[in-house]
Amino acid sequence: MTITLTGATGFIGRALAVRLAAAGHTVQPVSLRSPQPLEICDAVIHLAGEPVAQRWTPEAKRRIRESRVEGTRRFIAALPAPPRVFICSSAVGFYGSRGDEILTETSAPGTGFLANLCAEWERAADEAQALGARVVKLRTGVVLGPEGGALQKMLPAFRLGVGGRLASGRQWMPWIHLDDHLDLVEFALAQPAVAGPLNAVSPNPVTNKEFTATLARALHRPAFLPVPAIALKAMFGEMASVLLASQRVIPRAALDAGFDFRHPELGPALQAVLRSNK
Repeated sequence: MTITLTGATGFIGRALAVRLAAAGHTVQPVSLRSPQPLEICDAVIHLAGEPVAQRWTPEAKRRIRESRVEGTRRFIAALPAPPRVFICSSAVGFYGSRGDEILTETSAPGTGFLANLCAEWERAADEAQALGARVVKLRTGVVLGPEGGALQKMLPAFRLGVGGRLASGRQWMPWIHLDDHLDLVEFALAQPAVAGPLNAVSPNPVTNKEFTATLARALHRPAFLPVPAIALKAMFGEMASVLLASQRVIPRAALDAGFDFRHPELGPALQAVLRSNK
């Protein structure tokens, strides 16, 4: 299969390009920052976009929306022919902050900047469906893997024994091991019945308090220094809402389609990442 891949230099994109090439696919990396003619392909995996994890100034919000929403529309319009499948990145931010409510792909969207952004982003991806492509929208949680992602930002503090929960720690934190995320992308490529939103998360979400305690145990370190909500807001401004959001997301569509997770439990998943990170 010939696959056009955007975001191929990012944390997930790098690993995905290696995985797809090893499986025998022809990968065509595309940079949206340097416009270039696009080639005909069997599938598109669209991961590129301005990072959400930054302070949300008015200008940053404009850049994020421009790259994720308008950038997706422009990219689809530039395709020389419709691919058979168009897989677009999205995020669990689609659901907003919902406390202990169990969230599946059929749950309504939430409110706030990130929820509205994800809803617009997914509608932009749906424009590929009008061209005849099967569209899959990956609502991704925190991806755990070596050499990048959120975990790499957490590890220095936790290795020093000064890590801890965020605010109360009661907020639900959907996560997924990088291997499972890559497997899920390959599954979506291969399964014609998979379409629409697909929660790219483990079937076992945990609270932030559980996550930090499990990570500390895996590193044989304490985790006793919580970060107050007021400190997060001072550091990150409005973007702190992402860190404090509670999203008890379940991958119902993947499970119903027969997808088998390699790393369904957090403890063994973290151990696998830490072994790879040495």
